[in-house]
Amino acid sequence: MTSLIRQGDRSRQVLDVQTRLRQAGIELTDEPGHFGCPTEHALRAFQQRRGIMADGIVGWHTWAELVEASWRLGDRSLYLTSPLVRGDDVLALQARLNALGYDAGREDGIFGRDTADAVRSFQGEYGIPEDGICGSRTYAALVGLRTDRPDTAAHLREELSRRERGGLHGVMVAVDPGHGGPDLGTVGPSGACEADLCWDLAQKLAARLAGVGARVRFTRAEPEDLDMTARARRANDIGAELFVSLHLNAHDQEPAEGASTYFFPRSGAGELLAGRILDHLVDLGLRDCRSHARSYTVLKETRMPAVIVEPGFITNPDDAKKLEDRDFRGFVADAIAAAVRDYYEGFD
Repeated sequence: MTSLIRQGDRSRQVLDVQTRLRQAGIELTDEPGHFGCPTEHALRAFQQRRGIMADGIVGWHTWAELVEASWRLGDRSLYLTSPLVRGDDVLALQARLNALGYDAGREDGIFGRDTADAVRSFQGEYGIPEDGICGSRTYAALVGLRTDRPDTAAHLREELSRRERGGLHGVMVAVDPGHGGPDLGTVGPSGACEADLCWDLAQKLAARLAGVGARVRFTRAEPEDLDMTARARRANDIGAELFVSLHLNAHDQEPAEGASTYFFPRSGAGELLAGRILDHLVDLGLRDCRSHARSYTVLKETRMPAVIVEPGFITNPDDAKKLEDRDFRGFVADAIAAAVRDYYEGFD
């Protein structure tokens, strides 16, 4: 898509959006092709369900989610190709393979190498040619099997990887300073910008992690402005074992304040790390804005446990004053580093 679709629009694109919303099980009462209040409400419900920004506008991310949600397992053949095949049919395939004990990787709806290898393993055990393609024969074999196991291979792999490390020494951590280059992010009341504060926080965090033996790489250089897919790709390419993205929150209501963290919905390790980071940030006196499951691009497309950390609202005068203080940013870096260390060393 080349332009945003929003309330007030009338077009065949709006009709397509409405059709996909109904296919996703969300009813709306608008005239076909007219983007009125019912369509906006339905779209917000869809966005919330998918864990993306619920702004009631169809941008590229929402459109991609609408397309992915329209696929059902068995609708098409699934195989490893470039660009990678995406959709809820891939997600259903991954969930079935993982529940059967074949490690299809994280259940993210992206058909990558782990999923292809799991398909081949399944095919080999069930007498199907091992081509790594989930076609009609493989699909028929899959749907005839029970998949009610209590845990999955992907979750177990994350947990085993964490436990086998036993500590931070040698762990490759990708630190992602938000925004950058011409993208300043949100500018605070005093004129401080999100990109600069996140860059400084990233440097402090990297120093703390390196000080306890971790290997740290940034996803961008200071003057760079990369999109989310490029940041995730860099983390994947360097073989990162953990991904920490640093941002500051913002709101049009000045009183909004506090720290929050985000993780991919089907990543148990990501949820654990996000929770531990939030606990340490709250110990600094920041308001607890909770840890949230979200399908943001950097969380979905990274191949390792990933979190987004927002230690405060740059639009809140009190939070902004803290975040603009160099010493306080050092305390925030200490808190995140301590949480990462707990993640690898604490097995309660």
